[in-house]
Amino acid sequence: MTPPRLPPTLILTVLFLFAMQSLAGDTPVAEGYALHPGDVVQVVVWKEPELQSEVLIRPDGGMAFPLAGEMHAAGHTVAQLTAALEERIRKYVPDAVVTVTVKSVGGSQVFVIGKVNKPGAFPLAGPLDVMQALSLAGGATPFADTNSIRILRRDGARQSSIAFRYGDAEHGRKLEHNILLQSGDTVVVP
Repeated sequence: MTPPRLPPTLILTVLFLFAMQSLAGDTPVAEGYALHPGDVVQVVVWKEPELQSEVLIRPDGGMAFPLAGEMHAAGHTVAQLTAALEERIRKYVPDAVVTVTVKSVGGSQVFVIGKVNKPGAFPLAGPLDVMQALSLAGGATPFADTNSIRILRRDGARQSSIAFRYGDAEHGRKLEHNILLQSGDTVVVP
């Protein structure tokens, strides 16, 4: 007697999940990317084609999805949003498997202003330090005071200013000052 044949999609799904688990190993996973207003996520409920769509996280941090209704998404990680969606959708689809993927990080950005060649907002799609942000902005102009650069950071209602001396980083000194930027940081080049 031959064993029953499994559907190829099921086999691929199991292999993918096994590979992801193997890659993760026993290493603790970092907290993860926190969603921001302006981000777009792709939500897919397995085997439910009508429950698949791209969802914009609104300026108020909320989002809406069929069967889940209105919910707050900003500040949550992808894993947290996935769990919340699954909990709500399982009231209607008991064996629902939800996948959430970040499609664009429009809400997570840093700003570089002042005497740089291309000032503006830059997406924060991954780790980005001060030197890399300056590079994205086309570097400093010849009249910039690169040893007086400041990073403005807001933490709730409190704002702080962090000093950065380009000359030190350029010569491999005080590299701990070349900090990783956070969403909403502003690099000011006087």
